Amino acid sequence: MRVMPADDPLLIEVPERLETARLLLLAPRAGLGPTLNRAVLDAQEHLKPWMPWAHETPSVEQSEAVARRMQAQFLQRQHLAYYLHEREPDGQPGRLIGGAGLHMLEWTVRRYELGYWIGPAHVGRGLVSEAVVALARMAFGPLRARRLEIRTDSRNASSRAVAERCGFSLEGLLRDDALNVNGQLSDTCIYGMISINELIDPLR
Repeated sequence: MRVMPADDPLLIEVPERLETARLLLLAPRAGLGPTLNRAVLDAQEHLKPWMPWAHETPSVEQSEAVARRMQAQFLQRQHLAYYLHEREPDGQPGRLIGGAGLHMLEWTVRRYELGYWIGPAHVGRGLVSEAVVALARMAFGPLRARRLEIRTDSRNASSRAVAERCGFSLEGLLRDDALNVNGQLSDTCIYGMISINELIDPLR
C-alpha cells in the first residue's frame, strides 16, 4: 500500500537546517537573542526603506522573544523562517548575517511566499540568491509547492534583482497596493514560479 504525503501541515517534515556552498539556513531557536540582535542592529539602517520592523531598535530581550516566537510558528507550520549563517570551513555555522523563509503559507493550494533580508556588509555576494535557491528547492521538494511568490515594493531594485536572477517571472504590478514605511501608497511587484524547472541557480 502506497503511503501518501501528509496533508496536515503539522505532519509535514520540514528540515530545520538547509546547507548551501557558503551558507547554513537554520530554523529559529531559543537562546538566539544576542546573535539575532547584533545582526538586526547591523542591518537596521540598510533595511529601513523597506522593512517596518527595522524602524524600532530592539533590545536583546526583544530579539530573544522574536526568535522564540518564530520557533513556535515554525513548529506550527505558520511561518517557516530561517536565519542565514555564514558557513565555516568545517561546516559549522558562523556569524548570523540575515534571514529568509516562507510565509503566507497556503497549505491547501500549496502556495508559499518567499522573503529575505541581509546585512549591508554582505550585499553583492550572491548570498541571498543562494538562500532563495535552497528554499525554492525545499518548497518544490518535500513541501510539494504548486506556486512560489516573491512580492516586493516596485522601487526595491535589489529585491527585484534577486527574484529575476533566480528565475521568477514578473507577473504583475499592483498599483497603490500597500503603504510603505512612510505611510505613502506604493506599488507591489508580484514575481511567480510554478515549477522547479523555472529555477535558475545564479552560481552555476
